[in-house]
Amino acid sequence: MPARWLTYEQIAADLAERIARGEYAPGTRLPSTRALAELYSVSTATVERAHIVLRERGLTFGVTGRGVFVAEREEGNS
Repeated sequence: MPARWLTYEQIAADLAERIARGEYAPGTRLPSTRALAELYSVSTATVERAHIVLRERGLTFGVTGRGVFVAEREEGNS
């Protein structure tokens, strides 16, 4: 990632694009919050806010103690 300040919206958009491209397939566990924070050079709080956006869009779901996973795509959506 470029050396610049990223917002949680930009991180959510990037992760959503990666999901759409199939880099993270349905059922796949996303990297940990800490790993994503390091990848994007942001705080874990910023990544957590991005996770909220993805969850609200129906792209991911969380499992307590296990992580955040990519949701199954609904029929008719790509």
